[in-house]
Amino acid sequence: MSDFPYAARIAAALPAAADPQAAARGRERWAESAGRLAGGTPEQVAQAQAMRAALDDAAVSAVFAALFGGSPFLSGIIQRRPDDFLRLVAEGPEALLDTVRAELDGPARRLTDSAPLMATLRLAKRRVALLTALADIAGDWPLARITGVLSDFAARALSVSTAHLLAQAAGRGLIELPDPANPEAGSGYVVIAMGKMGAGELNYSSDIDLMVFYDQEVIAYRGPKTPKEFYVRLTRDLVRLMEERTADGYVFRTDLRLRPDPGSTAVAMSMEAAELYYEGFGQNWERAAMIKARAVAGDLAAGRAFLKRLRPFVWRKSLDFNAIQDIHSIKRQINAVKACGVVTVAGHNIKLGRGGIREVEFFAQTQQLIWGGREPRLQVPQTLGAIAALAERGLVDPPTAQSLDRCYHLLRRVEHRLQMIDDAQTQTLPKEPERLTHLARFLGYPDASAFAAELRDILCTVEAHYADLFEDAPSLSEDGNLVFTGSEDDPDTLATLAGLGFSNPASVAAVIRGWHHGRYRCLRSTKAREKLTELTPVLLRALGATSNPDGAFNRFDEFLKKLPAGVQIFALFAADPGLLGLLARIMGDAPRLADQLGRNPALVDCLIDPDLLAAPDTSVAALSGELALHLAQTSHFEEVLDRCRRWANDRRFQVGVLVLLARIDAETAGRALSALADAVLGALMPYVVEDLARSHGKVPGSEVAVLAMGKMGGLEMTATSDLDLIILYRADPECPGSDGRRPLSPGDWHIRLTQRFINAITALTAEGRLYEVDMRLRPSGNKGPLAVSLDAFERYNQADAWTWEHMALTRARVCLGPAGLAEAARQATARTLTRQRDPGRLVAEVAEMRARMAREHKGDDPWEVKHRRGGLIDIEFIAQYLQLRHAHAHPRVLAPNTLGALRKLADAGLLEAATAGRLIEAHRLWLAVQSVLRHCVEGRFEPGRASPGLVRTIVDSVALVQPEDPPADLDDLARRMDTAADAAYLIFQELIETPASQVSAPADPRTAGAGP
Repeated sequence: MSDFPYAARIAAALPAAADPQAAARGRERWAESAGRLAGGTPEQVAQAQAMRAALDDAAVSAVFAALFGGSPFLSGIIQRRPDDFLRLVAEGPEALLDTVRAELDGPARRLTDSAPLMATLRLAKRRVALLTALADIAGDWPLARITGVLSDFAARALSVSTAHLLAQAAGRGLIELPDPANPEAGSGYVVIAMGKMGAGELNYSSDIDLMVFYDQEVIAYRGPKTPKEFYVRLTRDLVRLMEERTADGYVFRTDLRLRPDPGSTAVAMSMEAAELYYEGFGQNWERAAMIKARAVAGDLAAGRAFLKRLRPFVWRKSLDFNAIQDIHSIKRQINAVKACGVVTVAGHNIKLGRGGIREVEFFAQTQQLIWGGREPRLQVPQTLGAIAALAERGLVDPPTAQSLDRCYHLLRRVEHRLQMIDDAQTQTLPKEPERLTHLARFLGYPDASAFAAELRDILCTVEAHYADLFEDAPSLSEDGNLVFTGSEDDPDTLATLAGLGFSNPASVAAVIRGWHHGRYRCLRSTKAREKLTELTPVLLRALGATSNPDGAFNRFDEFLKKLPAGVQIFALFAADPGLLGLLARIMGDAPRLADQLGRNPALVDCLIDPDLLAAPDTSVAALSGELALHLAQTSHFEEVLDRCRRWANDRRFQVGVLVLLARIDAETAGRALSALADAVLGALMPYVVEDLARSHGKVPGSEVAVLAMGKMGGLEMTATSDLDLIILYRADPECPGSDGRRPLSPGDWHIRLTQRFINAITALTAEGRLYEVDMRLRPSGNKGPLAVSLDAFERYNQADAWTWEHMALTRARVCLGPAGLAEAARQATARTLTRQRDPGRLVAEVAEMRARMAREHKGDDPWEVKHRRGGLIDIEFIAQYLQLRHAHAHPRVLAPNTLGALRKLADAGLLEAATAGRLIEAHRLWLAVQSVLRHCVEGRFEPGRASPGLVRTIVDSVALVQPEDPPADLDDLARRMDTAADAAYLIFQELIETPASQVSAPADPRTAGAGP
């Protein structure tokens, strides 16, 4: 009879050596160890004899071949603990398991120092790893027995460690225990096992998924810190006992991320907080996870009571349509198809990949969630037990249940054997042929091809059954998996996100998991989260198509963060995918508009406004009337400021969207934005006057006008334009001052009015600010008074203004004021502009000013159309120069708008029609490009990184002004821009630079420092 009966019983079932050379090396090391022991103590001599006998035993040799030739990890355990191995091959796994359990239930619980306890636990772990591996490899234990033993050991290790830590804390006076002899009982501290450990299905080299809670009504904490701080520390110590690697190894890697909202909660939570979370924010995938929850350490009675209180959350008696759809989405996020999607076995993840273990688990859990609340028989934590119960209930046909049972067994067998090789927490099959062959032989297959054929059949079978679930429900993941449940990243999902264009898929996945935890106000309701789940794939595809998918996604996340409510807008997006596409396009292709949405989520109302895509109103009168209706409901000045901002932001945002979609050209956008500014300033001024009058009264007979300059004056405003303003007034020279309780002189009163007016425009309120204001174009610039009388304004311009100030004045436009004063201001401006000038000196000064600007702004970026040579500045200088040069004889050439001035100059014969045409064409081109870039791009435009959507917007916007021959693409547009710039700059040289170089008289020396 053999000295090793267990080895004799299992030898025939063992696989041959996967690596014969490794098996031979293992035998050599075993023999060397026996030789070293042969000269030792009597006990060592006896062990050496037993080790040599094992070498000579055919059955043990078969065990050596399987273990030494298959697993470096198991080889190390055998060499390190030959006595355990000899006992195992002699007596079998049950005897060694009994020893482990007796040690943990007895001596280990009496240890007071953590170091010997850690050593004891790690020795026990090696023993359990060895005995379960051999029972598994030999096929001696069924799967349920193997996973049950692993799960039971994990629970015992956690229980011993928890009791140890609680006893230590009680010994230091930090807590009081109801039963010091049994520290866990009644302690109020409980460890809940989740996942495979909770179901008693732990795999060979698995993490253990835990949640830790404490009952504030039960605990008796007496320490100096808060109970939360204490139990968090205790939990961290528990994790350290489990996973810290010492010379003896480790016990278990632990994962605490299945607790409620792990990104924002502590590793130990009060039961009350957890219950509130599940009641308010619990998700269906968390319900699925809780099916397997089990109290395994600490106060088991409290843990079971806690889980019982959560049963209504897990097992709902009835489910509405949305809840069932969300449960469906757990399955639908995995892109399963009936035709096998598993192309290759090498590198496949047998847990998370197609046809893997997770799909078998989801097959059971999704149906358990729907039916389990009404059918207690379905409330089974074990995967195969649940499938069997579903089949018994008639919800799964028996052949499918039998097929899944067979597949699950093989997948778990492969998973265990894969993990045994190096004790690695992996479910990914090797990509390298030699390593895949090694695994195949370790599993008992003759080669990798035989293994791959059977495994691929299993994977395809699982995937087909999984695809049958909710067959009529549309997939949420046409591009691949998009799974954001649980706490770990799904590798196929990361690959899908990368394929969609995201450079940091793990970060995107983490943020989306955060959405599901309801961290944002708009996602507090279950329905909102369910709606967002449905939208997520479409949203990700749209964001992924932009130039910077990660940036677009982050901007959408900021938008969600500030959105006050989600159900309505998500429902609208679901009903109108085009609306979601528009939002995604804004987030990806128009960062400036996206930032507006992020700062002011109320702008989302604009997206659902049926008039969103209607042509913008450019009538100041109509806009003023609309704004007046909004302001009629205000009760105080601050509310006026907010209402003006809200209304103006909505209108500006609408113009930006129309520009993004190339629905309007730049001239229309400029007129719309300028009219909007006119309307807002016109609405604000009376309120500012009344606000000032409450303290200082009014100046009898006074009139105030606002002169718009620059782009606002020329009706060419863009998204980033500030307001260049000059405040003019006219007052009775005999008036001593204002009539209020704190009177001011007319000059001081108008200056004070201007200050308040500017503050009303620029002040940052809860609704943002209206505009930035630039007053440097007023007489004497920053040195001059903020408000100037009309007479002083004209005197300054006639006697003291520089040439650059007269050039700026060509763009002046009265945007606000009574008719009489407005007309007087226009006439005063015209008198200045129609004054006859020295042509030589004028052209020299204009040329010098442009040269100075060119030195400050190099214009080397072709997309910076303002400063590039032949760009906006050059064309504006041409128009302004020619108006100043000829207005004395041709006053009708005056126009604040550059295009209008060029046309009038051509009509007057002062500019050849062909020349004017080239300048007008170039100017419209520059306005089109600038309008898109100012609305959509922050910072410098980089063509190489532009999204297809933004490129399309730029090209389409130019097509609006070149409809007969639209540009084909961005390269074609760049060539046209170069041609237009060259032509415009040549005209600038002919009209200004060349004549200026021939002027002998020096330019005004003040010009060198000219400009605001």
